[in-house]
Amino acid sequence: MTHRDRYGLELSTASDAAAALYREGSDLLLATWPGAAEAFDAAIADDPDFALARASRARLHAIRGEAGQARAAIAAARALAERHGTERERGQVAILALAIEGHPAQALRQALAHLDTWPRDALVLSLPLGAFGLFAFSGMADHDQARVDLCERHARHYGDDWWFLTYRGWSHVENGDPGAGRALVQRAFALRRHNANAVHALAHAMFEEGSGQEAEALVAGWLPEYGRAGLLYGHISWHQALVALDDGDAARALAIYTDRVQPQATLAAPINIVTDGASFLWRLHAYGHAVPKPLWEEAAAYADRAFPKGGNAFVEVHLAMLAAATGDRARAEAGATVAGPVVPAIHRALLAFADGDYGGCARILAPVAAEVVRIGGSHAQREVIEDTLLIALMRSGAAAQARALLDDRLHRRPSRRDSGWRAALVA
Repeated sequence: MTHRDRYGLELSTASDAAAALYREGSDLLLATWPGAAEAFDAAIADDPDFALARASRARLHAIRGEAGQARAAIAAARALAERHGTERERGQVAILALAIEGHPAQALRQALAHLDTWPRDALVLSLPLGAFGLFAFSGMADHDQARVDLCERHARHYGDDWWFLTYRGWSHVENGDPGAGRALVQRAFALRRHNANAVHALAHAMFEEGSGQEAEALVAGWLPEYGRAGLLYGHISWHQALVALDDGDAARALAIYTDRVQPQATLAAPINIVTDGASFLWRLHAYGHAVPKPLWEEAAAYADRAFPKGGNAFVEVHLAMLAAATGDRARAEAGATVAGPVVPAIHRALLAFADGDYGGCARILAPVAAEVVRIGGSHAQREVIEDTLLIALMRSGAAAQARALLDDRLHRRPSRRDSGWRAALVA
């Protein structure tokens, strides 16, 4: 009997149990739900020659920042796929290997070509998508549109599949159509409630629509079902903290951070721990609230351990926030990234802001504001840079420029915080 995955693609295993465990693990991986690692480990134990189970395990290691384990697992998967795998399986493993071994541009090219032949290879399709996907971290200025184009190209192959609807909807949200995107994600959530990516995508849609209280109610009602072991538990809590900040409740926002987001409180992936922590603390400080010094120190110490040699453009920007806030001039120069000159410009602007040179910060940031998209991540994550520019404009007396930026933001979505700033400028 030929075993197949949930998308009808052949699996090179003779074991009924291993195939079933792989399908279970794949769904949990695509939902970012606890239990995927255990399912893949059990599949490997049942059939040690099952290449795709090892490849998916490698993907999980990579997501968790376990680089050495990811490389070992993908090397084993590649050897097995060469001996036992189909052409499709060999292609999937090769693409995962490129991503894990630090060749993202080549991984993206091969993934797009692979999908032209096997569009229902969902694990491969997942690689270019998302805030931390191959498109987002490519340095492209139009990665939001690229994700939409890719999803629409292959939509006919997926129909009402809960995983695909989630990422198709999120892609539209990020590309400036939160209404249509939210409708797609809500369909996905109705099909599978135990889908952390759907709740995350809905939080983004509600952010873009200015529906903070809806986001608060969604997260508060759903998060206990997920539990602290969930990889996105801390990041979804970060979204909840941003809602509190927008409502002017800094004490609640800080309480959420210390309970669920700071390094010692979360089991999130290192990239989320560093970027969520740095951006939250920077926002809190920039909005004029006191940040306890130990929180800065803890976030910076964790970042030094997690990314001792720096990282991609998105990580570099958040390392710059920590460096500026803690006075660590050893990190004064950002590493080279595919995003180009925007990253060192942001770094210089953050240092100027931390030094109280708000006019200098604004002069550096304003010319590159349109290029910030190149660092990757989501719009909600990148907005911290726009916040920095806006506050620098207000504090340096550039009221007309600040009003124009606020008017643009308020045209996109309502915000209690932005409305307050706008009223203060008028007064």
